[in-house]
Amino acid sequence: MEEQVYAAWPFLVLGVETSCDETAAAVVGNGVAVLSSVVSSQVDLHARFGGVVPEIASRAHLELVNPVIAQALVESGLALSDIGAVAACADTRQEQALRHARQVLGPDRARAAKQRGAAMSMAAAAEYALMLTAPAPPPAPAAPGSARLSARERELVTLVAQGRTDADIAARLYISIRTVRSHLDRIRDKTGCRRRADLTRLALVAGLV
Repeated sequence: MEEQVYAAWPFLVLGVETSCDETAAAVVGNGVAVLSSVVSSQVDLHARFGGVVPEIASRAHLELVNPVIAQALVESGLALSDIGAVAACADTRQEQALRHARQVLGPDRARAAKQRGAAMSMAAAAEYALMLTAPAPPPAPAAPGSARLSARERELVTLVAQGRTDADIAARLYISIRTVRSHLDRIRDKTGCRRRADLTRLALVAGLV
């Protein structure tokens, strides 16, 4: 099968698309014949934001691009070694937005923002996007926040916001899982944040991540 395809279409191109919210790959013969086309959509991932969130889209692309390319090759009946060229989008809208942000922020603030984003888990990035896009809530009585937390408790909130499990936190801090859960119970009592998503939002608001 592979030899037949290669004989029919001696110049084979692998096209890769990651410019917005779809991860796609296709194998094209001689620029005219689409031998395979695989698309993985992120529509459901972005639906709750009312639009595409570039940071979340880029992380999803990193997870999806290799499996999508592999499937495109399988469906074309070819191996990667048969491909003569790779075509990929460049200078996407995300890159344009990032360039503009770097110009506005300046090198130091842009670098700090990049480091903060890189430290966020997917859940934290999603929560941050919701914070930025949600309509302003009506004024409410002030709730207990991170100011009442000890340094150790703030460290735990940060790790939760980074997507760490109780077991991960225990291993990182050299304490037992039971101790982690006791700390988290006290944090919840102090802050009123019952869910991990609430703790993630607290960490974002407090600048812990």
